[in-house]
Amino acid sequence: MYDFSKLNNDSSKVADWLKNELGVIRAGRANPQLVEEIKIDYYGSPTPIKHIATITIQDAKTIIIQPWDKKSIPLIEKAISVSQAGVNPISDGDKVRVSLPELTGERRTQLTKLVGEKLEEAKISLRKLRASTLDDIDEKEKNKQISEDEKFRLKDELQKKVDEATKRLEDIADKKKLEINS
Repeated sequence: MYDFSKLNNDSSKVADWLKNELGVIRAGRANPQLVEEIKIDYYGSPTPIKHIATITIQDAKTIIIQPWDKKSIPLIEKAISVSQAGVNPISDGDKVRVSLPELTGERRTQLTKLVGEKLEEAKISLRKLRASTLDDIDEKEKNKQISEDEKFRLKDELQKKVDEATKRLEDIADKKKLEINS
């Protein structure tokens, strides 16, 4: 019997990666994930904003970032401005306010395309996992650890698992596309 636990674990990691990547893409509502992973040069070390500030949602279109060290406000503003978040931060003295503009039709199209690119990256990772598992199954058959019939049965089972994981990735991306376009 072949153990698919590594494949299952790794495909779950790919799905988690995709969720995180898509969480950063703005879909009309304010979301802390949009800014929390943006890195600033904090005392010579690249540090995510979430490690140096409290990030809250004021309303559906506004993110508030309150750094614990007020001297980091200009650094946060600069990092957000040059990031691919597509928003402009404004300093309010002791905090940074990020107001999200309405998404235009063109911007929605760009974001939908970006979701597709991230989905494709995840699918490539999944294909690499499938290839390494196939190599492992072939190696076991070559070393007479499993029979030829068992090899074909395992390959069928592997394909079913990969198809399920692919469907899960597509569902994640479809949900994000729907969020962007609504």
